[in-house]
Amino acid sequence: MKKVGIGIVGFGTVGAGVAEGLIANADLLARRCGTCAELRAVADLDITTDRGVDVPAALLTTDSMGLVKRPDIDVVVELIGGCGVAYDIVRTALENGKSVVTANKKLLAEKGEELYALARERGADLYFGASVGGGIPIVRSLRDGLVANEITAIYGILNGTCNYILTRMAREGADFDTVLADAQRLGYAEANPSLDIDGYDTAHKISILTSLAYGVTVPFDRITVEGIRGLSQTDVRYADEMGYAIKLIATCRERGGALEVRVNPTLVPKHHMLASVSDVFNAVMVTGTMTGDTLYYGKGAGRAATASAVISDIVSVARHVAAGIPRTTEPFVPVAESRYRLLAPEECESRYYLRLMVREACGMVGRFATILGDHGVSIFAASQHEPTDAQREAGYVPVVILTQPAKTGALMDALRKITEAGIVQSMPLALCVL
Repeated sequence: MKKVGIGIVGFGTVGAGVAEGLIANADLLARRCGTCAELRAVADLDITTDRGVDVPAALLTTDSMGLVKRPDIDVVVELIGGCGVAYDIVRTALENGKSVVTANKKLLAEKGEELYALARERGADLYFGASVGGGIPIVRSLRDGLVANEITAIYGILNGTCNYILTRMAREGADFDTVLADAQRLGYAEANPSLDIDGYDTAHKISILTSLAYGVTVPFDRITVEGIRGLSQTDVRYADEMGYAIKLIATCRERGGALEVRVNPTLVPKHHMLASVSDVFNAVMVTGTMTGDTLYYGKGAGRAATASAVISDIVSVARHVAAGIPRTTEPFVPVAESRYRLLAPEECESRYYLRLMVREACGMVGRFATILGDHGVSIFAASQHEPTDAQREAGYVPVVILTQPAKTGALMDALRKITEAGIVQSMPLALCVL
């Protein structure tokens, strides 16, 4: 049985899980795959801290670049994260014709086009199944299982931290800051949680899924990104009363040859499958022309789930190496860029939930309804809520509106005009509705 040398760069939570899986399950993997994926080196700046994994000391090194260049390392597993050292590691490995397995969503979202091209040029594999959804096989599903389908839409809950916060806000009536503090204490959120709660982690992931589904490069700065920072318990309660749950939804959908790619806090009908995804779990719904809706659900992060996806990629690449067959990247083969155009943020379209603090005076409701209509925004439903004592004293009353589908640019123009006219206390809140 041919042996394939594996080198891991990054011995953190996931790296330790991958090392443990390769060592503990070596015989099982060999029997199932017909190839021995042999762990030959693990590199990290810190190789003395106990990770709870029995890795032979002879395999540990602090020289990451030396590991990459070793002739007995056939597959480099990059688990550092970010676009600094990780980029240098991946690029060097590919330049030397070595295949790479990574879980680095930021690197792929921001440097993917360059790295895919380099992998194709050097005949190396670049696998990244763990970069989106942890243990959920969404990357393989888009790459292989749904290959006969034109993908018409992808909707995903792709960040466990945000989903945990929103679940507890809805379940317990707790406010955002309280739940965020609990999430940090429990290890679900980082000390600096901005990557998660401001939506950027989710945006990196939908960028990768869009590239796989449509074969186009999605410049990260072209994705509309709104996070959940400071989301009001008031809106969670109003949404619940109307039959919706609020989720951070990553959207990619095709509209007339153009692609709409965005991340927004979104009202999801309670009967929709994504509405029931709770706590730290992830889910992705993909609509294909042949399959219709398919749902992929599971743990989106964590040592074991993510390590499982990484090892699956390692085995796939090791088979290629062992068989000596021509290797290719994960089939990221962009179609002509002219086939799909990325919609600008103002061109995106959605139904909207609006919460306005309307001045309590005769004719004000009619005035803002007229302005919305003048901008092509139709009202589906509207309700007035009981004001608090402070709101009543200030002379304003809360009004909630659900719109028909509207262009984002037209809606925001209307809301700015409503605000400038003094009809409302401040710029109205607008959330998408699925």
